[in-house]
Amino acid sequence: MASTTKSISLKEYGLKNCSIHYQLPPSELHRITVEKGMGVTSSTGALAVNTGEFTGRSPQDRFIVRDSITEDKVWWGNVNIPFESDKFDALYNKVITYLDTKEIFVRDCFACADDDYRMNIRVINEYPWSNMFAYNMFIRPTKDELVGFEAEWTVINAPGFMANSEVDGTRQHNFAILNFTRKIALIGGTGYTGEIKKGIFSALNFILPVYKDCLPMHCSANVGDDGDTAIFFGLSGTGKTTLSADPERKLIGDDEHGWTKENTVFNFEGGCYAKAINLCQENEPEIFGAIKKGALLENVILDANGVVDYEDVSITQNTRVSYPIYNIDNIQVPSIGKNPKNIFFLTADAFGVLPPISKLTPSQAAYHFISGYTAKVAGTEAGVVEPVPNFSACFGAPFMPLHPTKYAEMLSAKMKEAGVNVWLVNTGWTGGPYGVGTRMKLKYTRAMIRAVLNGDLGLYSYDKYHIHSVFGVAQPRECPGVPSSVLSPRATWNNDEAYYKTAFKLTNAFRENFKKFEAYANEEIRRGGPQRYSF
Repeated sequence: MASTTKSISLKEYGLKNCSIHYQLPPSELHRITVEKGMGVTSSTGALAVNTGEFTGRSPQDRFIVRDSITEDKVWWGNVNIPFESDKFDALYNKVITYLDTKEIFVRDCFACADDDYRMNIRVINEYPWSNMFAYNMFIRPTKDELVGFEAEWTVINAPGFMANSEVDGTRQHNFAILNFTRKIALIGGTGYTGEIKKGIFSALNFILPVYKDCLPMHCSANVGDDGDTAIFFGLSGTGKTTLSADPERKLIGDDEHGWTKENTVFNFEGGCYAKAINLCQENEPEIFGAIKKGALLENVILDANGVVDYEDVSITQNTRVSYPIYNIDNIQVPSIGKNPKNIFFLTADAFGVLPPISKLTPSQAAYHFISGYTAKVAGTEAGVVEPVPNFSACFGAPFMPLHPTKYAEMLSAKMKEAGVNVWLVNTGWTGGPYGVGTRMKLKYTRAMIRAVLNGDLGLYSYDKYHIHSVFGVAQPRECPGVPSSVLSPRATWNNDEAYYKTAFKLTNAFRENFKKFEAYANEEIRRGGPQRYSF
């Protein structure tokens, strides 16, 4: 399909003079990007770009317009920062004026694979490669579905526009603002593409539970041959994308899903957005193989032949790749699963004290879901010289407009209704904390996940499980494919005193974090936390 200015009218947005490229295929967007000197082609055919100043989200610059829709429903604070309606309108007009002098790229698409929850989205981009990201990450309409298409929500993305914080009401020159009355996600001053998809995810995290009795989840999901769906919650770097891309199971999606009142799980997206740091074909063959024509690499280093060095972090540790889900061979079509049977909470525990896998009671599941624990390791941020606990409610606090207990209550109800088993999986360190121990081998984590899905870990019994003396979780004594010594974190340390001191340090961090939820949590949830105190 050739590049064309014959497309659609954008006068309703105030765009009257810009040159519009509508619904271009990824090959054309790739070509334009390279011709403009904004990207290069890798040795596998993928497009590689640099997102500029920002190589990740900027949570402190994410705002929600406070209005009659959001005033009494949003959990306002450091995560959901209020923005004034009149300030939004003025900033919106500035962005439109900026874009109206430019060549822009427009895409109509969907979010939500389940037709009953589908949202029509229009994405207006300043850069061609940002529009390619939208093609990859949202659901692609057919030609017939584009006839009479009317957008419910609009993403307006202007990376080159810099706000004046003193005048515009932003914190600095970049911003990502949701307006639920105008149904607009306004993004400027940042080229990081993740802001585009997370804007719509945040909107759905408000709309689905408030209006449609559907639980939105920051998780990946896959389905087995018997139709059993597995759900993987986890923060960035814990293994959501890696573990859900299983050659023995069909991928539903890698990041954002809804759990309906009909007990089905559907993907919000039409693609995957995987971390590319230290990617290798041996450990992650499905993701590695998906980085081909149509994929978009971000902030990676290439040699003169276009070969990517996935270990190079000179730009950022948050190197990324987006690709349409059909770049993965083994996928569920449509992206909907039924009969959820197992939920995995993934945590990269850099303290090395959590068991590599443990079974949670309903109380513990609710507690750990609200806590959303993982850890930062030394070197990932300025000033971080030892492991630091990182708690993100519901494993996705930056995208959750409602109070975390709302999502936790919905999850608890659905777990009980469906009879789901919940497992805590430590993909982090074993044999000691970061700097002493080693990262849990991926083959062991895969073996533990497989044992759960195959039913090899069986039902809880005293002879098969041990109750952890600090965290109170049930850790299996044996697991096919995993040395028994690995299953006991204390045993891997060979230093009981150091292990327990570190374990208690982490439990105290859990308790301190949970204080802000205690007033909202019932007694059952409070009982789900660590019960022993340090001495």
